[in-house]
Amino acid sequence: MIVFVLGALVSVCPAVPSDVMPAVDKAGLGLLGQAGMVAVRVADLRSPARVGLGKVVRTALVTTGVEPIRTGEVVVFCKPVAVAAVVVRRDGRVQAAGHPGDHARLGVAEERLDALTGTPGVVDEVARSVTLRGSKVKGVARRAVTPALAIRVALLMTLMPDADYVEVMAALLGDLAAVPWQRPYQLPTATVVCTWRQAIGAQPLEQLRERLLAALDAEHHDHDYRAVTVGDLDACSIDGSLTRVPDTRGNREAFGSAGTADDSAPYPQLRELRLTHAGTRATLAVVTGPSGAAAGGDRDKGEAEQVLLDKAVTDWPRVFTPNRLWIMDRNFPGVGRIQRMLATGTPVLIRLKDGITLTRIGGFLPDGSYLAAIRGGGVTLTVRVVEYWVSVAGQDTRELFCLITDLHDHLAYPAQALADAYHQRWIGSETSLKEAKSTISGAGPSTGAMLRSSRPELVAQEHAAWVTTTELTRATARAAAAVAAPARTGRRAGQPVHPREISFTAARRALITTTRTGTATASLPTATRTTNRDTTLAALARRRVIIDRNRHRDRKTKARLGFPTTGPHLPTRTAPAQISICNPLAA
Repeated sequence: MIVFVLGALVSVCPAVPSDVMPAVDKAGLGLLGQAGMVAVRVADLRSPARVGLGKVVRTALVTTGVEPIRTGEVVVFCKPVAVAAVVVRRDGRVQAAGHPGDHARLGVAEERLDALTGTPGVVDEVARSVTLRGSKVKGVARRAVTPALAIRVALLMTLMPDADYVEVMAALLGDLAAVPWQRPYQLPTATVVCTWRQAIGAQPLEQLRERLLAALDAEHHDHDYRAVTVGDLDACSIDGSLTRVPDTRGNREAFGSAGTADDSAPYPQLRELRLTHAGTRATLAVVTGPSGAAAGGDRDKGEAEQVLLDKAVTDWPRVFTPNRLWIMDRNFPGVGRIQRMLATGTPVLIRLKDGITLTRIGGFLPDGSYLAAIRGGGVTLTVRVVEYWVSVAGQDTRELFCLITDLHDHLAYPAQALADAYHQRWIGSETSLKEAKSTISGAGPSTGAMLRSSRPELVAQEHAAWVTTTELTRATARAAAAVAAPARTGRRAGQPVHPREISFTAARRALITTTRTGTATASLPTATRTTNRDTTLAALARRRVIIDRNRHRDRKTKARLGFPTTGPHLPTRTAPAQISICNPLAA
């Protein structure tokens, strides 16, 4: 049931046991089940508590002008949904003015978006600049969907991979759809939602993504989130990934598919490159491109991702700063490319492929590293080389790790610290991408991560929304970590809670829950919104996972494996990794 307060809308959870319902009916309150709404003026609401300011008060508001509530009386407890102006009809009917889309919000996710960007109501601000496209959305009359509502649907659907458009809309609007609006309102159909997604296009979601990533960049400059110490540098990671999209003619022409010479893979794939902070797994920048030759791309993974890295250096120069160490795997080296990155002032740590020639300069440094020249494309760079072996549970890995870096000072950046830092590439990229893909698994017609959009322009829109909601999920986890109490027992007893300890899945579910329950509607008083947010963060702060479990596999997994496993079994070993620097001076 819903209580419609004059000037306010609140959804009701009646605390009336079945054995007292006859008494309720005798009091005339049985009409609640028939009318569906109760009207009370906001001006008539007050707090009955007699306590000083600054104290936590657990009480409900009551109405003035009536007898005080006494113990044992039957009352109706309500939760706020929205605040709206009232329209009273000539026949006495009480209805709400406006549109439910004006009150729908994304709960804690939208609060984090507003806080990070420093713009209250940033979604509505972006929506006001939207130019609707196509011929199916016409006129200026109030419609079932508004641009702001369409933007929020596009965001929420990337957090709810198993829900169709109608379910996503129902979760977003919640009790708002049941309010007696001045103009009758019904939940839009899937066709209407799809039409509106096309009408708003990709631009508003891309704008939100850019503003959020800029805010995350600033946040990580202001906070020390380092999980591993590399001198005075933040460990950041770069890696690419493929994400499947529905097999339509438009998607195949736009993106192609990787791994087959004739572009005959079952699904086209979008290739992306994410630049992440290894400590928090937050995305600082992202670029996308085609995956296969059918779309003008390159079937070779390394070369295709190198093109995207060049694009990232051009499009996102602000993330390449002197205080960030960018860690990359074997797909990215190219001497000219490394030179362009170093020209931004940022240091790098790159693993080399086997077969690349290095010319040693001078002798070995005390930590076992050495300087060497690397040449390619008419460019010569002097780099410092760190070589080491890794053993797990007494068993050596089958390959030598060879890292190059422009950090020549072996005292400030010892070889051991650089080898330890390279492990953060896995945490910053592989695990980050796997977490992100967990939010879209099930969205497509087959097992595994897959976007649901059948047109290239909608793929661009959905990808931008996906990046945005994934990062809002991590931002919520960071906010929860900030208020979390250190563990009392265990290996991290007494230590501050790191953002990576907060469960990503629990954070995603918390965002969906706060959207469903309408705990962050824009029209609620600030104090109410703050209380709801703090309650959510406090609950999330207790949802922790074990980090640094020292689990090792023979190959990477950026997406959740199918169950039951259809491919080759991947043995997992759990033991601390031992790094042995190749140091002839120690022999």
